[in-house]
Amino acid sequence: MQGYKADQIFDGTTLRRGVLLVDGGVVAGVVDVAPAGVPVADLGGILCPGFVDLQVNGGGGVMLRDADTLRQMAQAHARLGTTSFLPTLITDTPAQTRRVVDAVASGGVAGIVGLHLEGPHLSVARKGAHAAGLIRAMRDDDLAFLCAAGARVGRLMVTVSPESVTPAQIATLARAGVIVALGHSDCSYETAQEYVAAGATVATHLFNAMSQMTAREPGLVGAVLTDGQLDAGLIADGVHVHPATIRAALAAKAGPGEVFLVTDGMAVAGTLDTEFTLNGRVIHRREGRLTLADGTLAGADLDFAMAIGVMVDRVGVPLAQALAMATRIPARVAGVAAGQLRAGDRADFVHLVGLAVQGVWRGGERLGEN
Repeated sequence: MQGYKADQIFDGTTLRRGVLLVDGGVVAGVVDVAPAGVPVADLGGILCPGFVDLQVNGGGGVMLRDADTLRQMAQAHARLGTTSFLPTLITDTPAQTRRVVDAVASGGVAGIVGLHLEGPHLSVARKGAHAAGLIRAMRDDDLAFLCAAGARVGRLMVTVSPESVTPAQIATLARAGVIVALGHSDCSYETAQEYVAAGATVATHLFNAMSQMTAREPGLVGAVLTDGQLDAGLIADGVHVHPATIRAALAAKAGPGEVFLVTDGMAVAGTLDTEFTLNGRVIHRREGRLTLADGTLAGADLDFAMAIGVMVDRVGVPLAQALAMATRIPARVAGVAAGQLRAGDRADFVHLVGLAVQGVWRGGERLGEN
């Protein structure tokens, strides 16, 4: 058994002083004082569960394409504190989508707990950086493919738009165990409610690429904030959503649905690269933004430590709430065993000092120096 002492330990729900006990790669508990004879590393700072990211498009210099890129992405994001994630394929061809499903289904990459397919069944009107020519309506063969993929990859999340799918298709996906997220949509509030009733449970990157809330049309944003059945991902970089808007959204959000953090990470995550290519288009990295040549945002230049800092310092939420939004809440949304430090949980945890990642452990093994 090994103990790890910190100034504060976040177990997924609460912050406390104490010692995290790890035995055989599993959390043995969080205690005030380690038992006699147990070696204790006095780390200071904060210990928290490994981060859980449900929207990771790339990292380590690559975008998601195949098994090799999965490994590069996992390594890059692990160094940033993410120990469980859904690699995310942005709208692509059917052939490429099948290739990625096969790569994830083959397994063998630590940290990958499933797959997120963001598109191609979206709205062209709210496409963002997605390639308009690849967006299309869902067909019967697409539906069958997604239901089968869900059984192969562990946990499958699909971001779709009511403009390209039907409520019946949503219901079929939900019955198959697929997590259905609404996003990249210009739908009305009433339409969003209809699709939630059909089985959608998540909204992708709240406020971005969706119909906004106005005085007479609440839009998809209004549906997310007022419907307690919807959880919502949020890109908290201070660029995609203003901190004051985040503050208002958190105050308004109906429960038990919750807001959780995503990085929307791209190829540059974990690198010093200044550009990369997405569907043949160059994405530029400048001053904390990733943009197409026309200025359209294309993912985020963000990691979870940065996002937690924005939530605490600029939005003003308590540290425990910000940490939960990067750990326990996304783990619950994805239905994966991660994001907490309870007795019996796998010992995936992060050491933070001043909200900077100093060390990362997966299954009780330290992954490397930061």
